[in-house]
Amino acid sequence: MSLFNWLRKKKPGLDSAQQQRLAQLRKPTPLGEDTLRSQRWVVVDLETSGLNLNRDQVLSIGAVVIEDGAVDFSQLFERTLQRAETKLSPSVLIHGLGPSAIAAGSDPVDALLDFMDFVGDSPLLAFHAPFDQHMLCRALKDSLGYRLAHPFLDVADIAPLLCPDAHIREAGLDDWINHFHLHVGERHHASADALATAELMLILFSRARQQHIDTPQALQERLSQWKRRLRAPSF
Repeated sequence: MSLFNWLRKKKPGLDSAQQQRLAQLRKPTPLGEDTLRSQRWVVVDLETSGLNLNRDQVLSIGAVVIEDGAVDFSQLFERTLQRAETKLSPSVLIHGLGPSAIAAGSDPVDALLDFMDFVGDSPLLAFHAPFDQHMLCRALKDSLGYRLAHPFLDVADIAPLLCPDAHIREAGLDDWINHFHLHVGERHHASADALATAELMLILFSRARQQHIDTPQALQERLSQWKRRLRAPSF
């Protein structure tokens, strides 16, 4: 064995059917000039074994679709991933995923292939997206050898961008839910949190259109400009 082969990370062991599914996943589409309303958006939320970006694992994935100006309840996704050797943190008291639920979960390879098939070529939205994006990217790379390249926008940034008068820029999802008086039945498991985030995002899309932000590309550009201004030194 050459030194190069020894150093190269071992690829995940996918069977032929899984490899075929992986090869057939749709490529992401850049955010374009279609209307915000016509764009299909996938709102995702993850539950994880903890908050360590490099050690903890994805335990469950919940996602809903926004399309044609509404949540499409015919397009819902929820999977618990089987993690036989995962050490659970105290967060299990919040999301309720105990050892028995995780042991009965889906094979991570199949669950992640199902999720990416559900996503298709659509952009992703999440509240505090950098965490979800990092954990999802790691899970996909480790289980599938797949590199996630889909646009991934942070609802926690979009909300204060479009609602500066709220004065709650560092707020959590519950703060925005309370600010807009949303009636959310459940919280703190992946599919419920994805739905709550989607309901918040519908309000934000309406605010975006009022501010003449009419396309996904325009929203992404305005968000990038806003974040650059926040990072700029003040004199």
